[in-house]
Amino acid sequence: MTITNKKRVTLNDIAKLCGLSTTTVSMILNNRGEEFKIKAETCQRVKAIAEEQGYRANVYAKSLKMQRSNVIGLVIPDLTNYGFAYTAKILEKQCRENSLQLIIACSDDNPQQEKLAIERLLDRQIDFLITSPTHQDPTYYKKISQQIPILQLDRYVPNLALNYVISNDREKIATLIPHLASKYQLTEFIYFGGQRTLSPSESRLAGFLQGLEQANIAIQNDWILHRTYQPESGYQMLAETEAKLGRLPQAIFTASYTLLEGVLRYLTEHQKMDLLLNRQLHLATFDDHDILNALPFHIHSIKQNHHQIAQHIFSHIKRYFEGKKSHNEKIECDIIYRH
Repeated sequence: MTITNKKRVTLNDIAKLCGLSTTTVSMILNNRGEEFKIKAETCQRVKAIAEEQGYRANVYAKSLKMQRSNVIGLVIPDLTNYGFAYTAKILEKQCRENSLQLIIACSDDNPQQEKLAIERLLDRQIDFLITSPTHQDPTYYKKISQQIPILQLDRYVPNLALNYVISNDREKIATLIPHLASKYQLTEFIYFGGQRTLSPSESRLAGFLQGLEQANIAIQNDWILHRTYQPESGYQMLAETEAKLGRLPQAIFTASYTLLEGVLRYLTEHQKMDLLLNRQLHLATFDDHDILNALPFHIHSIKQNHHQIAQHIFSHIKRYFEGKKSHNEKIECDIIYRH
C-alpha cells in the first residue's frame, strides 16, 4: 500500500501503512520507543516508512499539547535596511543554535502592514514577538501584550510598559556634530530625518541640536527636514534643500544609512559627487556600512553594535522562557571618523 495523492501525510496514514496503532507510531516517532519497550526492529521499520512517505509532525498540534512552539516572531521596518537585516541575521543564528525558529516579517514602516504581519505571526502560535513600532499609539501593543510577550527593537512607544533594546544614539550624535563643525569650520549643518513621531527620530534630532549648540552654531528653521527612513526620502530632501538654498549645503547629517543612500543617488544623478571629493560638501550618518571605508571621499558615521543588539534581544527571549524579568537596554555606539 502506498499513498499516491498529494495530501499531507498524517500520523494515522503511517499507522495504517505499518499495521500499528496511532499511539504506538506516535511513541516511536517521538523517540520514546525504548521507554515503552517497543522492539527496535519495529521502531526502525516505522521510521523508515515515515521517511519514505515524507511524513512531518504537525507542529501546531504538538505546540498546542506542549503549550510552546519554540517559534519567535520578528517584525522589522525594511528588509533591505542594513542595520535591521544584520541584526536579524545574527539573531536568527542564535535562535537556530538554541533549537528555536525565527520568523521574519516586514512592516514597510506602515502601521497597517505591521498589524497584519503581527496578526499572521500570532496565527503561527509564536512564543515571543519582537517588533520595531511604526507608530506611537500604545493601544494596539497593549492589547497584543495581553496575548504574548513583546520586545521593542530600535524604537519604543512612550507610556507603554514593554521592554526595549535600542541604541544610545543621542549622546554619540551630540559628540560627532561639534567635532565636524570645528574641523571643517562649518557655519551650516542640515539634518535629514525619518518619521518625526518615532522615538529614534526624537533622540537623534535632540542629539543633533545639542551638537550644534555645543558648536555655537545658530540653528535655522529650514535646516531640519523629516520624511520617512526610505532612500527616496533622502533623495527628495536633498532636492528640496538645494532648491531652497540655490546650492548644496556645507554639511548634511542623515539620521539613517538608508537616507544616506538617497543623498548619494541624488549627488550621482546630478553629477555633483565632485563636491564630496573636493570637500565642499561634508556628509555624516547614523549607522554604518563597510563600503564607506572604500569610498574616495569621507563620510563619517555612528556605528551601531548589531552583535550586542542581537545578543541582548536573545537574552530577553531566554529570560522569558526561564520565567525571569527583563529590563530596558541602551546599547552603546561607536563614532567612525574618516579623515
